[in-house]
Amino acid sequence: MERNAFFDNAKVLLIFLVVFGHLLQPFIEQSTGMNTLYLWIYTFHMPAFILLSGFFAKGSGNKQYIMKLAKKLLIPYLIFQSLYTIFYFFIGKDGWQAGVFYPQWALWFLFSLFCWHVLLALFKKIPPIPGIALAILIGVMVGYFGNIGHTFSLSRTFVFFPFFLAGFWITEKQIMLVKHQGVKIASLVVMTGIAAGIYFAPELNSGWLLASKSYGDLGMTEFGGMARLLVYLTATMMVISFLAWVPKRKLSITKLGTRTLYVYLLHGFFIQYFREVGLFEVNNFADLAGLAIVAAAIVFVLSSKPVLGIWQPLIEVRASIMKHAIHDKTNKDSTQTSN
Repeated sequence: MERNAFFDNAKVLLIFLVVFGHLLQPFIEQSTGMNTLYLWIYTFHMPAFILLSGFFAKGSGNKQYIMKLAKKLLIPYLIFQSLYTIFYFFIGKDGWQAGVFYPQWALWFLFSLFCWHVLLALFKKIPPIPGIALAILIGVMVGYFGNIGHTFSLSRTFVFFPFFLAGFWITEKQIMLVKHQGVKIASLVVMTGIAAGIYFAPELNSGWLLASKSYGDLGMTEFGGMARLLVYLTATMMVISFLAWVPKRKLSITKLGTRTLYVYLLHGFFIQYFREVGLFEVNNFADLAGLAIVAAAIVFVLSSKPVLGIWQPLIEVRASIMKHAIHDKTNKDSTQTSN
């Protein structure tokens, strides 16, 4: 079957927003506008990524699949946990001593993705609506426990699981309903309204969107559950609004959507180095546009064939790209010799 370009387009746009958001983070206290843009991106980019991850998990749930997934996700997690620890030590970043069960940088996603597939083995036996409702209830309840946080990325695992489960149950036909003209028009209202809400409420704690802190840490012990339900609603509307504007046709960047894991795992080396040396400043719109260009460049570089060939053994635990390159070169040399 030919890949649906819509999904790869969505993934490459989302990975760009991941990189761009991480570049923005050091500057969000400089202005309300920067803070608004940062939080606006964070209302939907990871929920959308997780929804799509669930959509492509249709065949999961059996023991053999889980074992293969452990090799695919946990081995790269352990490798990159070690690499980032070493890298942080050399650039002098605080917190480099984090243990194996305290994910460095954005590695929480690998660990949580494995856990979501394990949870799916249980939740796929429950009808969709009750199952998603139960997942939301669990996501709300974990916020009341202060000891559930970064360790094992447990908080994010439970809080974001409803999006993964919804992605598992949703069909391609249902997803494509977002392309209706009425949804597109409504999405403009939603995206503008959310941006305005964030702008006029700049005290919003980003921890609500990162999903890694308890309600006590966020200063809302009693009504944290209601706040999280509001975050779920906001994220859902924003995910739909984003997907409504993702192109359906094949573009020049579409193929990059198949390589987002490389960008996700490797871009932290750039971002953390930039932060430690204070390479960038953002004082005007031109500087902001420059950050967007840098983010796009990082995505393109880390999606390139040479980078894939070098890092595939560590990320995919195989070396097919390198083997093919060596094989092609050998054939080319043999042909030239015979001629």
